[in-house]
Amino acid sequence: MSLRRCVVAVDGPSGSGKSTVSRRLAQALGASYLDTGAMYRAATWAVLHAGVDVNDPEGVVKVVVDTEIVVGTDPARQTVSVNDHDVTREIRGHEVTGAVSAVSAVPAVRKLLVERQREVIAGAERIVVEGRDIGTVVAPDADLKVYLTASAAERARRRSAEIAADHAATQADLARRDLLDSTRATDPLRQAPDAIVLDSTEMDIDQVVAHLREKVDA
Repeated sequence: MSLRRCVVAVDGPSGSGKSTVSRRLAQALGASYLDTGAMYRAATWAVLHAGVDVNDPEGVVKVVVDTEIVVGTDPARQTVSVNDHDVTREIRGHEVTGAVSAVSAVPAVRKLLVERQREVIAGAERIVVEGRDIGTVVAPDADLKVYLTASAAERARRRSAEIAADHAATQADLARRDLLDSTRATDPLRQAPDAIVLDSTEMDIDQVVAHLREKVDA
């Protein structure tokens, strides 16, 4: 696969290691990196900040349409801003995490943000894009499609260690998000038919990145 122009799509459920793997792979390739989930989190932050009920689709759409969301593409330093306000840390809070599935399930929100994501991809020579519908919706013509997964227990262990949370509560929350993301009517989480499925349960980050780097170079 030529590295002159390359789009790598990395999909998978929460806690599978998508973000870390995608950032490191982008760095190894000298490529840009786009975390599409950060866009939905930023949109959710904007909705909550505006005091709009996340279960009010019309209100949610109005906020997102009127909001400028900028997600940086430097894999070494992620930045996210909403109307020029830095929300890089704030979008990872419990409130946003608990509401993001509801906001991202609104069809008009997904349509708007997918358009913005495609603009970012089109402007990059090489880019690794991670999310839940990259290989199926955002970049169906990606040069390499990866569906990264891990066992439910391992995903919960990783996430609870990352955010210093209770393992059982984290596993329950991941199960809730998996259900919401995989059953939403618009652009649900699913594996692209031509994606490489990689179970990272027994692999460390370096092994996963090395494996994917070989696929890109093949």
